Amino acid sequence: MRIIIKPIVTEKQTGITEKRENRVGFRVTPDANKIQIKEAIEALYGVTVTKVNTMNYDGKRKSRYTKSGVVNGRETSFKKAIVTLKEGEKIDFFANV
Repeated sequence: MRIIIKPIVTEKQTGITEKRENRVGFRVTPDANKIQIKEAIEALYGVTVTKVNTMNYDGKRKSRYTKSGVVNGRETSFKKAIVTLKEGEKIDFFANV
């Protein structure tokens, strides 16, 4: 089973990473627990994880105006994990670019 969906590379998360270089954010599957997340990141990136914080987000309500009227919908819910790495270690997502 795939635990890690994708890394979070937003302006807000980049600001957190700049303040504390050993913290990285990931979007993970909703049924994953902290131990599974830690093992998946250590296996995928070859780093040592010291701490994992998880957050569950509800999907936001969205509406847009179209020719046929207002269309209401909802974004999907997701789970986010903030991973603290061992001091001196970091993950470079843009090394291959």
